[in-house]
Amino acid sequence: MSQILYQTATKEKFTVITIENKELLSNLVTELDNLTTKLGNTAPNNLILNLKLVQNWDEAIIEQIAKSQGQFYEQNTSFVVCALSDQLQDILDKTDYADLLNMTPTESEAWDIVQMEEIERELLDSDDMEFSLPNED
Repeated sequence: MSQILYQTATKEKFTVITIENKELLSNLVTELDNLTTKLGNTAPNNLILNLKLVQNWDEAIIEQIAKSQGQFYEQNTSFVVCALSDQLQDILDKTDYADLLNMTPTESEAWDIVQMEEIERELLDSDDMEFSLPNED
């Protein structure tokens, strides 16, 4: 039975999952869902999925990644996919998910996206910022 091989690296604001499988096929959808859910529920809750070693993936995996990413954003956390090979990008481009995924070419750029989204959330959630219009009396 196949399983997902991966390494994690935890940073201050996010966890990076680097998938070590050469192929992510549909039989790994449930395991991928469990992995991202588990890490998304563990601080820090933001996730970067690095696919630099993956050479092939099924549309079912792409669909699961899009679903997971949506769940992260519903929970006000970030989920960024990075380092897709040309082969993965070609497969992705043939699906309906190409425009839905939050992706960056490099892991470093994914770090930047997560950190910018964190700053945005902090600013939007801040109660100490008040905007008021001057009285027109």
